[in-house]
Amino acid sequence: MKVVIVGCTHAGTIAATQILNAHPDTEVVIYERNDSVSFLSCGIAVYLSGEVGDPDAMFYSSPQQLEKMGATVKVKHNVLSVDPTTKTLEIEDQETGKLTADYYDKLIITTGSWPVIPPVSGLENNNLYLCKTYYHAKKLFNVAKESKRIVVVGGGYIGVELVEAYLRQGREVTLINSSDQMLLKYFDKQYSDRIGRVFKDHNAHLALRQRVTGFKDNGNGGVSVLTNNGKIYDADMAVLCVGFRPNSDLVQGKLELHPDGTIKTNAYMQTSDPDIYAGGDVTSVHFNPTNTDRYVPLATNAVRQGTIAGVNVFGNKMKYMGTQSTTGLHLFGNTMVCTGLTLRKAKEFGIDADSVTIEDNYRPEFMPTTTPVFMTLVWEKGTRRILGAQFMSKHDVSQSANLVSVCIQNRNSIDFLAYVDTLFQPNFDRPFNYVNLLAQAAVEKEDKKK
Repeated sequence: MKVVIVGCTHAGTIAATQILNAHPDTEVVIYERNDSVSFLSCGIAVYLSGEVGDPDAMFYSSPQQLEKMGATVKVKHNVLSVDPTTKTLEIEDQETGKLTADYYDKLIITTGSWPVIPPVSGLENNNLYLCKTYYHAKKLFNVAKESKRIVVVGGGYIGVELVEAYLRQGREVTLINSSDQMLLKYFDKQYSDRIGRVFKDHNAHLALRQRVTGFKDNGNGGVSVLTNNGKIYDADMAVLCVGFRPNSDLVQGKLELHPDGTIKTNAYMQTSDPDIYAGGDVTSVHFNPTNTDRYVPLATNAVRQGTIAGVNVFGNKMKYMGTQSTTGLHLFGNTMVCTGLTLRKAKEFGIDADSVTIEDNYRPEFMPTTTPVFMTLVWEKGTRRILGAQFMSKHDVSQSANLVSVCIQNRNSIDFLAYVDTLFQPNFDRPFNYVNLLAQAAVEKEDKKK
């Protein structure tokens, strides 16, 4: 059987590895626009901050490694069209311009995503940059060496990580965000306000509730960033990171898509064409807290979907369990992690939900040191089903999000989490783990309504 994979970052790399490990006699052909595969773009910020010195270390595979496993890897090749009827592809060699055709028995679309480019003026400015690929990372690192003032547009995950990275490098950084809070999709405002104060303590300028309307040369070799309230921010460089969109143009009109442009798949990562599978940022995911499909472009989702697609091209055996969109950040020594829904998001989905927020030390006060944990739990009223959680602390609380993620996956209640067995040892936690205490606070709040 011949399997063609289009796109080879997270999902594509994992799909190819899965196929060649389990079925080494399979003919696997990979087409990739770039000259590299498997770049961990989530590591760009730690590279820009100087914490990681070599961006080449952020590749976990290579064309050579995949070829050694038995794949044919064609980098700098762009697939121009797909014909599901004849199972053929048209490909352009980006170095020579030569057009060729290929065929497949099974096709896996893992073309990923691309930064959202808002419809504003001045996008051609030479001092405006994107943040997605290996080449973006190299360019951002080199340009920042000569840049004293930097504007970051967008207060999502990438934006806030870039702000921290450049502040650590001693740059003057302004963050422009259209909302009144950073990290709006993931955290409540009280969390964003806390990390905002940390940023301000490190001399960041937060320009919130402002929407960028354009870019222009500032006359000094830099860029002026214009906003809807009439303010102008002069900088040596600006980075645009306001979100991502799926790279699904290749299959427009060929496969069923969601309204947001993501490819529709079933639980086996199979598209509307039974011989075409898809995974990663080009697809939606099944979001368990709401039991709906959503666009959640995370590497964790991509590697799971890529694995499942690689298994199921030989027959649908492995189902996707869905996701809770569990994720985290580490900003100036603060761990910020979340899973599932915030209360605001739950209400937007029409769920009758409630939440509780508490702060408590992660281990007993008689220990030489301890650290407070700020935490929130969200649940559905009536059913008491857990919908989401957020944690923030100087202590490493990252695994707490994973624990609550499992509870959401299993549709557990706040009562379950309140008293589920967790270890106690004074070096690590209290007789009741702080996650137990959070759930107990939720139970108390819910029971008071009776």
